[in-house]
Order: sequence, then C-alpha cells, then structure tokens
Amino acid sequence: MPDALRAAGTPDPQIPIEHVVVVMMENHSFDNYFGMLPGRGLLAADGFSFDGAGVPTATNARADGTPVQAFAMPTYCQPEHEPNQSWNGTHIAVDGGRMDGFVRASGDVAMGYWDQSDIPFYYSLASTFPLANRWFASAPCQTYPNRRFLHAGTAYGLVSTTTPGPNDPPPPNGTIFDRLNAYGLPWTNYFTDLPSVAIIPATVTSNPDKLRPIAQFYADCAAGTLPAYSLVDPDFGGTDVVGGFAPDGVFPTVLRAQGQDEENPQNIRYGEQFVAQVVNAVMSSPAWDRTLLVWCYDEHGGYYDHVPPPAAIAPDNIQPQIGPGDEPGGYDMYGCRVPAVVVSPWARKNHVSNVVHDHTSILAFLERKWNLPALTYRDANAAPMLDFLDFGTPSFAEPPSLVAAPSPLTGNGCDTGNYPGP
Repeated sequence: MPDALRAAGTPDPQIPIEHVVVVMMENHSFDNYFGMLPGRGLLAADGFSFDGAGVPTATNARADGTPVQAFAMPTYCQPEHEPNQSWNGTHIAVDGGRMDGFVRASGDVAMGYWDQSDIPFYYSLASTFPLANRWFASAPCQTYPNRRFLHAGTAYGLVSTTTPGPNDPPPPNGTIFDRLNAYGLPWTNYFTDLPSVAIIPATVTSNPDKLRPIAQFYADCAAGTLPAYSLVDPDFGGTDVVGGFAPDGVFPTVLRAQGQDEENPQNIRYGEQFVAQVVNAVMSSPAWDRTLLVWCYDEHGGYYDHVPPPAAIAPDNIQPQIGPGDEPGGYDMYGCRVPAVVVSPWARKNHVSNVVHDHTSILAFLERKWNLPALTYRDANAAPMLDFLDFGTPSFAEPPSLVAAPSPLTGNGCDTGNYPGP
C-alpha cells in the first residue's frame, strides 16, 4: 500500500480529490492529434519539428524506400481498414525505437494528422490544462490489452482485440473494481452502447449494479453525486457497412453508423463533441472543487509518433500469447505515445509534464488517494499523476472557458479525401 501507517481504503488527507473521472477514447497517437501544437503556440509540447515554412518534417518510408511526409488529413474520417495497431504492426512501426516503420505497417495514412482547425476543443483543452508529453499506451498492441491494463494493471496474456469468451478468467490479482468494492468505495461505468469494463467479463457479471446509462452521468454531475471512480464511455458505434471505394482505388471509404470513440472510420468530431460535453459537465458540477478528470486514448491506432516507447516494468510473470510467426517481445515495453490531459481545479496552470505515465498511472493515483494495495508490479511503480497537480492553491477554482467543439456536420466531414498513395 502507498502508506503502511494508514488503514487500507482510507483517503489521503493531503489529496483534496473525491471524484476521479476517466474518459478513454480510441486509437490516436500524440503526433496524430498534437504534433502541430508546438507550431500553434504550445512550445513545450513535444510534437513535430518544422521547416522554415512551418511544414512538419517527419517522414517514414514505404517498403520501396519512397518517403511519405506527415500530411494534414483531408477529412475528419479515417479509412475503414487502416491503420494497423496490432501487436505485429506496432512492433514493425516502432522498429526497435527507430520509429520508421509506420508506413510499412499501416500504409501512407499513418503519417496523417489533424490540426487545431480540425479539433479546436482538444487544442484548447491541451493548451489550458496540463498536457502529458510522455503518456504511453501500457502495451504495444490493441485496445483490449490496453484497457485490461487500465482495469487490472496487466493484460495477462492478451495481445489483440479478441472478444473474450463467457468463461474468460479474471486477472490473477483482481481488478481495481475489486479493490474499490473491498473497501466500500463506490464506482460506476457510465456507458451508451457498451460498458468498457466488459473487456473483463467477470466485472460485469459481478457488478451489474455498477453499470449506468450515460444520461445518469450528466445527472450525477449536476447533482454533485459522482462516485469515487467513474469510467465514462462514448458510443462505440455501429458496424453496418454500406460504402464503396475512393476514386483512386487506394483507400476504401466505408460508411457506417457514426460512433463517438474516434476509431476508424468514424468522424473524429463526434468524439470531440462527446468529450467536450463530459468535460463541461464536470466543470459545471457543484463537486468541481473535488474532482479530477483524465482524458486519454487506449493506444495509438497505428498513427505515427516520433517518440520511442521506453522500457516498462513487466506487470507479472504472465507472458503475451504470441505465436512463432509473431514479432517477439513482452509486456516490458510501453506502447506508442497517446494524447492525455488532466482536468481539475488543482491542475497546474501552463504545465506540460515530461514524466513517463501509462494507463496504470490512473490506478496508481486511485491507490495513492485511497491507500489501496497495488494489483501488479506495473501500477505499484507507476507515476501517480501528482506532477500534474498542485494542492496548495487551486489554479482553476473558477472553471476556464474552453473553445467550443464544432458540429461534426460542418467542415470537410467524411467526404472522400485525397490521401497520399503509391
């Protein structure tokens, strides 16, 4: 436990936070969203380097050696079948820390980025509240393993987004939800179409009373009655395919029911609008003075980032379930960098953190606040996000005004874009 002299499950009186809210979105790297931040005034952000004309200089080569330069995405939507964030794809992209295999793994679209004009609310959020320069996915692979790390501090063998079966076992040391339950600390997974705790099925079957519709989140915010820990999930979207192909035949453009999680092929502005609604609800809550919100992404989605993932502490002795044809590796390396911002009245103003964090930093904060036993070696050693905070005087006692999230129906929408291609 963080404090051996204090009873487990009791709050740290030095941390004036009573409500922790997590909004984890899908599949974008730091450079994919915030690579342009240094050129838009936030010089401390570790994004792209630029030439004299202000154009990003980042490149990756195709298999034939042809370089592909970072380019502005021509539409708010992504191709249906790219890019590639699998275990093998991520290892090819990272290439031992050279960060030069993204195009080989995912195609030219991996070098695409969005700018302040595309996602103005996110740029406002990152320029106002503390931004993480070194928040990495917990593992170099897909959604399900990374969300397992968020829930349990380990992926316990999983490396892909494989739907668990009905008898999928819970992690050996349990989950953060088991810890909270054991010490009478309330938590809720607010969701629209899919509760993210279902990635560990035993959590759902054991806690049906902890799943609530998204409308209840806004009601609880307004009443100031959020639980100690809230997971707030977007609408993960439908799967009906009715589309065709781009005119050049290179990248398929597939239309389907739009969700809000920002995974391809969704319009990212639906997700930005959702996050803005959640953040504004938290900031307008009567419990704002006691609340901390983390906005982050599960993994990089196959998009380029220039910062090599550092070594990580293996969470346990459970090895990843990879085959002889897969890229070698373990859970002793982080995945690629992802966007992350900490929102709280106690957040440091004008702060950019260069401390290494991953999703288990959220677990570490919960454990520090309520003196909970760690789940694995990873969360036991994770930075608990305290560098984002100053508990002396609240910098944002009055919630700041952020730029509004534009309508997803304005601008270049999901019209077929002219992506680079061979």
